[in-house]
Amino acid sequence: MTEYRNLGRTGVRVSPLALGTMMFGARGNADHDDSVRIIHHALDSGINFVDTADVYSQGESETIVGKALAGGRRDDVVLATKFHGRLGDDPNAFGNSRRWIIREVENSLRRLGTDWIDLYQVHRPEPDTDTDFDETLGALSDLVHQGKIRYIGTSTFEPSAIVEGQWTAERRGRERVVAEQPPYSLLARGIEREVLPVAQRYGLGVLSWSPLAGGWLTGRYRKGAEQPASSRAERQAARFDITAPENAAKLAAADALAVLAEEAGLTLVQLALAFVLEHPAVTSAIIGPRTFAQLESQLGSDKVRLSRDVLDRIDEIVPPGVNLSARDAGYTPAVLTDTSLRRRSA
Repeated sequence: MTEYRNLGRTGVRVSPLALGTMMFGARGNADHDDSVRIIHHALDSGINFVDTADVYSQGESETIVGKALAGGRRDDVVLATKFHGRLGDDPNAFGNSRRWIIREVENSLRRLGTDWIDLYQVHRPEPDTDTDFDETLGALSDLVHQGKIRYIGTSTFEPSAIVEGQWTAERRGRERVVAEQPPYSLLARGIEREVLPVAQRYGLGVLSWSPLAGGWLTGRYRKGAEQPASSRAERQAARFDITAPENAAKLAAADALAVLAEEAGLTLVQLALAFVLEHPAVTSAIIGPRTFAQLESQLGSDKVRLSRDVLDRIDEIVPPGVNLSARDAGYTPAVLTDTSLRRRSA
């Protein structure tokens, strides 16, 4: 029996495992019927939380989700999607502006085949154009009042931006952000420093993405074994090049964690998901299967509880608050990539 959790202070009850759909569509599983079967099996297994985004396969993922929820399944699902990423060549077809939000929510509603979105999330901050956070929250608040969305969320925001969102809502009379979606895994524990404590302080739900560290925690990456082939590794070669020091560290940690899982009578997948769900700030871990078998390997992980001894040994392998690779933070502030933002002009 699934034990549902509160999404922050909303009163909405969601499953500890949320179904992420990034791998449905051209980027992963291009077979719509098979993807729909996977979604249906997840729902039949007790998952009631589905997360997607407009940029996943350029809208195709949302279309697949819409097909899966047709025929009476929509009402029982807490449906989340995201906006921000670029769609097309129009210079205004991206970002966090009122113009784009009002336009893109209609596109997402059409692709999803629904009249409302339960959680509409800002996919990333927007430092490059500096859209006023109040403009973003104002547009999203209007959509809440119109009934097109129920709640507002963010994804991969820095702690200061999370706090800014709360203060802006309070001071300007806007609808409040109720959830944050950060990356969190056994190999990427950076959010334990500030993001998770800040989320707890403000009563936000936390939906962790990439709990299997982009495939590193599937059990396929072991020391001395041939590196497995994957479409993700082909697209993001630098993240899987084991000659890079940070990736060598991830491989060593993944191997040690796999040994620990075996000693505990678990698969590494179960250990990884149970670890994420163990943190009191985390509401749900977003799993992103491409195949039926991948989904099966992850179902039931929310019922695994880790002993204190196992958690202590995890801390020895990857210390609390540490990302073994800076890339796994999911977002790099512009001040670190744009030299003009940290140097006075000549």
